Amino acid sequence: MASTRPRPTREQLAVRLRRAEGQLRGVQRMLEEGADCTEVLPQLAAVKAAVDQVGLHLISDRLRACVDAGDGDCPEEFDEAVATFLRYATLAK
Repeated sequence: MASTRPRPTREQLAVRLRRAEGQLRGVQRMLEEGADCTEVLPQLAAVKAAVDQVGLHLISDRLRACVDAGDGDCPEEFDEAVATFLRYATLAK
């Protein structure tokens, strides 16, 4: 079943990255101020999750565009997108 939630625009993804950038600066500040790891790690995990979500949205848009185009190059484009996804998923671990 397809999701009925609207896909974020590139501008919305950029806003999400700017928000993650602010969170990351906050994590840096926490480290500089000697915050305990139990305070820092959840914030770091939130930054990572935000960045991962942007990457997954970009990859899913690429896959969706390939399928929606329905042209003869789709299998090759799909293979490239899957390879990108697998590379990204490996790096995101």
